[in-house]
Amino acid sequence: MYLIVTRSFPPEVGGMQNLMWGLANELSKHYMIKVFADYQDNHKIFDEQVSFSIERVSGIKLLRKYRKAQLINEFIKINKIEGIIADHWKSLELIKTNKKKICLIHSKEINHEKRSNLNKRVLDVLNNVDTVIANSEFTKNLAIKCGVDEERIIVINPGVNPAEDLNKKSTDKVENLLKHKSPRLITVSRYDKRKNHEKIIMALRNLKQIYPDIIYICVGHGDEEENIKKLVTELDLDEQVMFFKNISNELKNSLVAQSNIFVMPSIVYKKSVEGFGIAFVEAAQYGIPSIGGSDGGAADAIDHKKTGLICDGNNLDEIYSSINLMLENKKYLEYGKNAKDSVSKFYWSNIIKKYKEILN
Repeated sequence: MYLIVTRSFPPEVGGMQNLMWGLANELSKHYMIKVFADYQDNHKIFDEQVSFSIERVSGIKLLRKYRKAQLINEFIKINKIEGIIADHWKSLELIKTNKKKICLIHSKEINHEKRSNLNKRVLDVLNNVDTVIANSEFTKNLAIKCGVDEERIIVINPGVNPAEDLNKKSTDKVENLLKHKSPRLITVSRYDKRKNHEKIIMALRNLKQIYPDIIYICVGHGDEEENIKKLVTELDLDEQVMFFKNISNELKNSLVAQSNIFVMPSIVYKKSVEGFGIAFVEAAQYGIPSIGGSDGGAADAIDHKKTGLICDGNNLDEIYSSINLMLENKKYLEYGKNAKDSVSKFYWSNIIKKYKEILN
């Protein structure tokens, strides 16, 4: 039996939640799995539908960490387990066992100043596990820079499940919403500084002169939402930008599938950085190429000048020229085809083979 210890798990929604669900679900096809996860409202309906055991831990956040660790330590004492896989170094910090320990790292949670208290805590955990799994080459290099032993680290990109067929009702709704708008740019992400919506919007002001019917679709929510909407109005781009939030997964996928370019040239903001960018892979499944930032792990998800482009997200001219380059002569069609043809390497059925090599 393997234990999966995670702070992020469905029915809560998010990228980390999807990653840990995909990992647990795939591993359960090959091993006995038990998940220790944080309590979520309405978790019972979700938990009853899965094929493995999930134990939910409730309580206020500070105390929950200790309670969960106590439950896991007691479970290990009376049950035979092969090892533990954790979503975060904090999930392992209080676990006491000599069994195999594997910790996933994603980037911003380890990006602390060297020799700071948090950096020391990170290293105390990661330099005492058997394997550290980085989500990208960028995250691996960041971990080494932070002081993690290089020989412990391997790179395994996050996985995705093959895209489901699109619902005709949703695709018809999208076509009705977008009507004659073209070309179509889209970003699906939280609204925060790191995702760089502002510079895309600033580039859009100039692109509008060449492509008067251009549309930029923003799907998400977050702290920067009002600031981004204010910028759109200030630049007189209300007709060129559409905002969506709290929409169904089917509608989101239809919006992506009926766009031309997925744009997310992320930057480093304070300690926050894009470790990988699963959204690029999700777009590729629908034959949509991406533009990502050179800061972070986008280069693991985007093959530059083949499935999309990597640019400096801090440089407005580069963002503008990258979008324009892909729109000129409809270069996005070639990149999109390449993206769809190569996306299977990110399918969980292939990614899980790398985990099995470690566990075996």
